[in-house]
Amino acid sequence: MGFIAVVVAAITGFAFGAVWYMALAKPWMAAANIKTDANGRPEGDTALPYIMAAVAMLIVAGMMRHSFALSGIDTVGKGLISGLGIGLFFISPWIMINNGYTGRPFKLTLIDGGYATFGCAVIGAVLTLF
Repeated sequence: MGFIAVVVAAITGFAFGAVWYMALAKPWMAAANIKTDANGRPEGDTALPYIMAAVAMLIVAGMMRHSFALSGIDTVGKGLISGLGIGLFFISPWIMINNGYTGRPFKLTLIDGGYATFGCAVIGAVLTLF
């Protein structure tokens, strides 16, 4: 049952990311300085980032499930709040450090950190459904 929970949570987190970045595509591409073609799509668009994101979602969901099991997080509310905390206080600061050292705009940190925060909240809620 744990494996299924991790896979479903990872898929849900990935899908949330698709919606998040579709809604924020233009400001994200501007903040990340992504060059686009005539159709407005990123140049050199390949499947690799999507594959890497899917693998990363599996890793994050798996570790969150492990942490939740050890911590006794077993309700949707606890999973949601714990996920928010993981995204906001663990992942987002790392994104801020990376973006700060590479001279990227703070707007990029807000967009990517927002996804980390709310994506982990979604993953946390889904994990507790199983």
